[in-house]
Parts: sequence; structure tokens; C-alpha cells
Amino acid sequence: MKRFNLNLLKNTRFLHEKPLILLDWYIIKKFLGTYVFAIVLIISIAVVFDFNEKQDKFMSHDAPWNAIIFDYYLNFIPYFANLFSPLFVFIAVIFFTSKLAENSEIIAMFSTGMSFKRMLRPYMVSAAIIAVVTFTLGAFVIPRGSVTRINFEDKYYKQRKVNTARNIQLEVDSGVIAYIDRFENYSKTGYRFSLDKFEGKQLVSHLTARSITYDTSAVHKWIIKDYMIREMKGMKETITKGSRIDTTLFMEPADFIIMKNQQEMLTSPELSEYIDRQRQRGFANIKEFEIEYHKRIAMSFASFILTLIGVSLSSRKTKGGMGLHLGIGLALSFSYILFQTIASTFAINGNMPPAIAVWIPNILYAFIAFYLYEKAPK
Repeated sequence: MKRFNLNLLKNTRFLHEKPLILLDWYIIKKFLGTYVFAIVLIISIAVVFDFNEKQDKFMSHDAPWNAIIFDYYLNFIPYFANLFSPLFVFIAVIFFTSKLAENSEIIAMFSTGMSFKRMLRPYMVSAAIIAVVTFTLGAFVIPRGSVTRINFEDKYYKQRKVNTARNIQLEVDSGVIAYIDRFENYSKTGYRFSLDKFEGKQLVSHLTARSITYDTSAVHKWIIKDYMIREMKGMKETITKGSRIDTTLFMEPADFIIMKNQQEMLTSPELSEYIDRQRQRGFANIKEFEIEYHKRIAMSFASFILTLIGVSLSSRKTKGGMGLHLGIGLALSFSYILFQTIASTFAINGNMPPAIAVWIPNILYAFIAFYLYEKAPK
């Protein structure tokens, strides 16, 4: 890295309180440039290893090259770049800042009267840019690409789509509970169907049917076959039977046919709407969707925390040099990703609220960042 002009640093003695000076732009460009370089380097290696692992499956399923490149890898790259963004932030901050410290450029900055807090300003601006880009990609762009990528994997690598569901129970309207014993997605047909209507806590109607089929020609339209309806009014009961009835029920197969990693294919507004709808219907299997929704926000804020840790850790000139800083930084970044995975697992398998579980790593590492900030050279 070319050493920054120390005369320029001296000229900033009375300018360092301005919002952004030339030195700030120098740090921002180097930070973001190193961040992008780390992404390109590591993702290139990841693509090579991923292709070597999957090429046999691609060839055996006759996957066309344009689909491999544009449908899979063009969407694979932003997905994994965003997933490991904390690692790239750490690498960029520690590599660039350690180089500044090794070349005594940070000492030169402090000699102009610039405080450590003021030196952090361009780093935080860079972290804000990364946070905005990370959130925008994760919330709106990557989910669209994940649909194409996962459909490609389902067709040419390994089937992920779920074709059946059992013991489905959900509220389709206020006081109306639907139950399907088994649903087959390829025929859009459910078997041993029942529909109960309550007024308060009183059961007023009970419908049972041999099967129910989703009519794809219209939204929320279902065809019920071989049904019997029992209607209760006080002590009186009326029974109605028939071979077929067309009805509208506010449910669709996508509400209970959930494929693995389906939450990754929904944008954040779609995730929020899906979670609210499923919660109102009494559908319990939504924790993975809630975790994905909150993780996208938490991962964006992590850029600020990890940047502060990286700068505080690597701004001091040490005997170990950049290698020591990189080693500690990589250990911290991998531990952050690991801890986030563990916290998400506790939320899925335990009783921990997803929002709290996702933010626990950020809270813990915020304390680490504050400690390292206090110990950083001033």
C-alpha cells in the first residue's frame, strides 16, 4: 500500500473537525476497495470449490452452461457475499488499518491533533455504506435471485421442493378452522378434509369431506368432493350431503407446502406479510421466517460493530504485525457467524423469541467493541 503523504496530514491539523476531508476520502476508498477485493478473492475461490463439488451432478442432469452461469452462479455470488459480509468487513478493516499502523501513518494522524474518535468517522461512513448495500441486497435483490438459484438446484442438483404435507390445521377466517390430513402438491389435492365454524366457543357447523382440490384457475377457489355438513342450532342438527361443492377458502397450497430455505426466496415486505398471515391463522411453523426477517436487519447493523472492533484491534503497531491482527480478526469474525448460527438454532428448537436470538450476537460483540475501543491507542 502506498504510504499516504505526511505533509497532507500536517495540513489537516485545523481541518480535521470538518465533516469529510481528503484524508477521510482516502480511508473510505481504501476501506471499500479492500472490502470489494476480499469479496472477489474469497468468492472466486468458493465458486471454484463449489463447481468442483457439483460438476458431476450438473453434467449427469445435462445442465446447460448458460443456466449454470446465469441462473446459478450469477445468483450464488451475491448470496454468499452477503451471507459472509461480516467476515469481509473484518478482513478489510484489519488488513487496511494494520497497514496504516505498520507504516506509522496512524501515528502521523494523531500527531496532527486528530483524535481516535475523529479517525473513526470515515470508517463509520464506510460501514454505513456497506450496511445499506447489505440490507438492500438481502431484503429485496437476493430473494429474487434465490428463486432462480434454488429452482436450478431443484432441477439439476438436488430436489428441494416438498410435494406432500400432513396434519395441516389453520384458521382460514374468523372462527373457521380447516384441517387436512394429507395434501399432495403435484395434484393440489388434500384428503380427509374438515372445516369447523365456531361462534364464540360454540361449534355451529362441521363439514367433513373425502377430498379437497385447489382450483388453480382462480385465487382461493377450492373444490370439495363427497362432503357432509352438520349444522347445529341449539338442540337441532341438520345434515346435508353432496358429491361436489365449489367454495372460496382464504388459504392456498403455499401456506402449508413449505420447502427448505423458502424464507430466503421472500423479500422483507413479503416475509412480514407472510408471518402476519400465518400467525393469524394459528400456523406455528414460522420461526425460520421470523429469524430470516430479523437477521437481515441485524446483519446490517453488525457492520458498525465489527468495524469498530477491527479498527480498535489493528490501529496499534505491534510486533506480530498484520498477521497477528488478521488471525485475531478472522477468529472473531468466524466466532460471530458461528454464534449467530447457534442463537438461531436455539430460537428454532427452543422457546427463545427469534428477534432476541438474532440480536444476541450483536449485543455481545457490542460489549467487545466497547472494551477494545477503550483500550485502543488515543
